[in-house]
Amino acid sequence: MSLNIDMEVKRDVLCMRLSGELDHHTADELRTQATKAINEFEIRHIILNLEQLSFMDSSGLGVILGRYKQIKQVDGEMVVCAISPAVQRLFDLSGLFKIIRLEPSEQFALERLGVA
Repeated sequence: MSLNIDMEVKRDVLCMRLSGELDHHTADELRTQATKAINEFEIRHIILNLEQLSFMDSSGLGVILGRYKQIKQVDGEMVVCAISPAVQRLFDLSGLFKIIRLEPSEQFALERLGVA
């Protein structure tokens, strides 16, 4: 299975909706697309919608952590929403929820960031 990346820019927020599998085969594509969008649209915040993401490995965690560091440099925030149980477990085990907030839906995440 591959990774499907849907991106939408709302003011200074990049909404990324991922479906499929985020692993060492697909991590580079996400890294490239996300970095390009962050730079091109002067993104300050990222919302990651992982509802349709069925699998993620350490390569995926690395890409997410890298984008987190990128937006932290501009005092931005990353929010994860609608996460699947398997991927949520990986976030829990890795400690990512200590630095990245979890919201129940994309709408809640947008409201939290003051965009909705």
